[in-house]
Amino acid sequence: MIRSRTVNKIHELAVQGKSIQDIAITLGIARNTVRKYLRHPELVAMPHPRPNRRSKLDPFKEQVRRWITQDHCYNCEAMLPRLLEMGYSGSLSVLKAFVHPLRSPAGGCAPVIRYETKPGEQVQFDWGEFKYEDNGVACKLYGFSAILCYSRMRFVSFVKRCDVQTLIRCLMEAFEYFGGLPKAALTDRMKSVLLEMEEKQPRWNARFADFMASIGVAPRVCKAYTPQTKGKIERTIGFVKKNFWPGVSFTDIEDLNRQAASWCERINSRVHGTTHERPSQRREQEPLAPLPQAFAWERFATEERKVGWDGYFSYDGVLYGLPSSPPLCRAPRPISQRGSSCLPPGAKRSPGPFAARARGADAFAQRV
Repeated sequence: MIRSRTVNKIHELAVQGKSIQDIAITLGIARNTVRKYLRHPELVAMPHPRPNRRSKLDPFKEQVRRWITQDHCYNCEAMLPRLLEMGYSGSLSVLKAFVHPLRSPAGGCAPVIRYETKPGEQVQFDWGEFKYEDNGVACKLYGFSAILCYSRMRFVSFVKRCDVQTLIRCLMEAFEYFGGLPKAALTDRMKSVLLEMEEKQPRWNARFADFMASIGVAPRVCKAYTPQTKGKIERTIGFVKKNFWPGVSFTDIEDLNRQAASWCERINSRVHGTTHERPSQRREQEPLAPLPQAFAWERFATEERKVGWDGYFSYDGVLYGLPSSPPLCRAPRPISQRGSSCLPPGAKRSPGPFAARARGADAFAQRV
C-alpha cells in the first residue's frame, strides 16, 4: 500500500496527459499499481487491518487485571519485576500498552512554576495513611516520608502513630540516612509541628521546636491549602502509594520497614526523571551539616510514661508490668525508642487483650 501523497501525484500526472508507463517511471512504482489507483481511487480510504498476533503478555493479562482491580495498582514499573519473576519475557512498553486503556481518565490541573532549592538548603517531610487488611480486619499504618530537595534522596518509614515523639524519631532516622542536616525543613501545618499562627507568627509545638533548635535546622510550614508549596514531598508520598505499597505483603512492621529500606536504596540509585541524575550521586554535592553526637542527639529518642497504681504503664497501646521493688507507682519513667531502654530490669509485657492487639511489640524498647 502506498501513501496518499503518491496517489495524489498519480492523479495529477494523469490529468497532465501522462501515460501509465510514464507515471510508473516517474514515481518509481509498478504499472499495475498506477492502473489500480486510477481505476479505483477509493482504495486509498480503505484500511487494511493487521492480523492479530499473539503477545508475550497474553498468559499474564488476567494477573495484571487482578492487580488493577484488587490492588488498584496501575504502575507498570511496579508490575514489571513481579511479572519477570513469573516468567514474563516481554518489554515494559508492551505492558504499558495493555494497561493504558484500563486507566481511569485523568482530570486537568493548572500549571505551576517549579521551585528549585540550592544544595543542602531544604528537606521536606510529611505523613501519609496506608490502609490494609489483616484477616479481614481493616488496619492502618502511617508512612513518614522525607526528601532532600536538591538531590531528591528519599526516605520512607512506617509507624503505628504520628504524634510529635514519633515524628522526631522519624526525622532522626531520616537525617541519619541522609548523613547530615540541611538548613531548613518544610512541612505541613500539622499539630505536632505548628499549634497555631498568632498575628502571622508561628507558635510551634514545644517539643518539636526544642528538637529543631538543638540541631540547628530552621522549621518552616507551607501556606494553608497550598500543598503545591511542598510539591516534592507530596509527589513522593503519591509515588510510595503507587510504586511501593500496591501488592506488598509483610509479617510485621519491622519486615515492612526492611522492604521500604530496600526500595529506597533502589529508587535512590535510579536516574531521576527531573534532574536526569542519580539521587545517590547528586547527594554528594549537598553540603549537609554534621549530626550531633552522644547525648545531644539521643536524648530526643526518649519519652516519658507514667506508671499506674497497679505497676503497669502503657506504651504504643500495650501494657507492660514493672517489678514491685523498688516502688515506682505514679512515677514517670523514660522510654527509649531506638533500641535501648532506660527502664529497670524485669519489666514484662502484660498478658491479655492489650498484648493480643500489639503485633510485633515483643519488648518495651521496640522500634515502632
